[in-house]
Amino acid sequence: MPVQPVLDFSGTAQPLMPADLDAALRTLELDGIANLPLLWAVLTVESRGFGFLADRRPKVLFERHIFFRETGGRFAATAPDLCAKTGGGYAGGAAEYDRIGRALALCRRSGLGDEPVLNSASWGLGQIMGFNARSAGFSDASAMVTAMSASEGAQLTAMTGFMKSEGLDGRLKTRDWTGFARRYNGPAYWKNAYDVKLKAAFDKFSSGVSRDLRARAAQGALLFLGYQPGDPDGIVGQNTRRAIQAFRADAGLGASTALDEGVFRAIMGKAGLTWSANALPD
Repeated sequence: MPVQPVLDFSGTAQPLMPADLDAALRTLELDGIANLPLLWAVLTVESRGFGFLADRRPKVLFERHIFFRETGGRFAATAPDLCAKTGGGYAGGAAEYDRIGRALALCRRSGLGDEPVLNSASWGLGQIMGFNARSAGFSDASAMVTAMSASEGAQLTAMTGFMKSEGLDGRLKTRDWTGFARRYNGPAYWKNAYDVKLKAAFDKFSSGVSRDLRARAAQGALLFLGYQPGDPDGIVGQNTRRAIQAFRADAGLGASTALDEGVFRAIMGKAGLTWSANALPD
């Protein structure tokens, strides 16, 4: 039987809009924008606050020790970098998809299908493990990854669904960073100081640092278009201004670094993305 082609996992890659954050707060029963620092803390620690790579595929990390568990160690001898009792072997960034592609080929040739591979990776804004897809509100990892490829809104829905189903919303509300990290990141959370990082990120956002979603959406679009605005973080810094200037020059929109409404809509349109500033109605 011929091996199926490796999925490219790319989709629309729609950045977050206000309604997405509003829906997340409602799911977690957090009252209003005053609690946004709680969400941004988790997103920043898990994915540096943006859910897609420049090629519009969801951020991902393939865990070889989970793949070992999912396949009963079937490929440990032939592909120890993909299948081992211990974690590690990360390639980072887009190169993680090369590892996933190799694992998919192994499983498909062996008649195991795609799920063992998709279950063995963490995906998107919240880096939700594929084996947690049902807790996140999806039928399986394939359905979750397909949704995540379309939008950060779907990625955030998966994250908040998982948190709610696992009782992590309570840990978040009480700022129990150690309890949260132990369940969200696993018993070895302390090795990467996840609880310390979460508290530091929360303190930063609580001090008044914010995310301008409109600017962040433009940064995401510029990233997809190849203009290198830096990490989409909603802060228009030097890299973003240079990217805006380059886009304006290419589009014949004048020599400026301003992200005015006309330029914003031109950037979003060129990237095939939409934008709405509206939150969900009460």
